[in-house]
Amino acid sequence: MTLKDVTVNYNGTTALDAVSFSLEQGEQIAVVGPNGAGKSTLFNVMVGKVKPDRGDVRIYGSGPKGHICIGYVPQRNAIDWRFPVTVRDIVMMGRTSKIGFFHWPRPQDREIVEQAMIDVHIGDLADRQIGELSGGQQQRVFLARALAQEAELLLLDEPFTGLDLPSQRLILEILGELRTRKITILVATHDLNQAADLFDRILLLNRRLIGDGPPAQVLTAPLLRSAYGSHLHVIPSQEGTLVVADTCCEPAMILEVEHA
Repeated sequence: MTLKDVTVNYNGTTALDAVSFSLEQGEQIAVVGPNGAGKSTLFNVMVGKVKPDRGDVRIYGSGPKGHICIGYVPQRNAIDWRFPVTVRDIVMMGRTSKIGFFHWPRPQDREIVEQAMIDVHIGDLADRQIGELSGGQQQRVFLARALAQEAELLLLDEPFTGLDLPSQRLILEILGELRTRKITILVATHDLNQAADLFDRILLLNRRLIGDGPPAQVLTAPLLRSAYGSHLHVIPSQEGTLVVADTCCEPAMILEVEHA
C-alpha cells in the first residue's frame, strides 16, 4: 500500500499536507501526533471516506473504495452505543461486502463470524446488546467485525483511549496474535511510551509527515519538538536523557529519549 503526496483541506485549513509513505504486508505501525494532527483524517482517506484534494492512494493496486479488505475501528466517541443491536449483529456487518445487501448470511458467513468473536474473546457476549458492554469489550467487538470482514489492512483510531490497563493489555495481546496472520495494522495513539515499546515503526504526524521509522529514530527531541511545538516540554535529566511531556493529551505523556 502506498500514499503519495496526499493533501486534504477543510474549509481552507490544511488537514494533511503532502503525506507520503508505503506499507509492507504484516507491518504493525503506530501513528502518533498531537490532537488535530490529522490522524483520523489520514485513516478516513485510507478507507475512502475522504477524498484527497491532491495525491494518490493505492491499496494492493487499487484505490480505497476498490478494495473491500480494509477494516476500520473508529474512535469510540464516534459510535452511537444506544443503537439496539447485538454483538453478533455488529460482527456480521463485517460480512456485508462479501454477502451483498439484502442477502441472507450463508453457513460459511456464520462460521466466520463465530470464529472472529472467539478470536477476540467475546464468544460468550454474542447475544448481548452492544450498549451493555464495557469499553474494552466494545473495542473487541469492532476488532471482531474487521476479522469477519477478512481485512488485510486494519486501522485502529485511538483504540486504548478510556480503557483500563487489563483491557488495553488484552487488545495488545490480540494484535500480537494477528501478526501471525500477516494483517497490516496501523494504530493511532497518543501514548508515546506504548508506541515506543510495542511497535517497530512509527509515523510521526502533524498535518505533514515529520518522521517515519523505528522508534529510536523518530522519537527524538528535534522531531518531537517539530510535531508538538508548544505542547512539548523538554527537561535534561542526570542520566543523559530528555524527559518529554506531551501536555496536549489526557493524561500527559512522559517519554525518555536520547539526547539529539
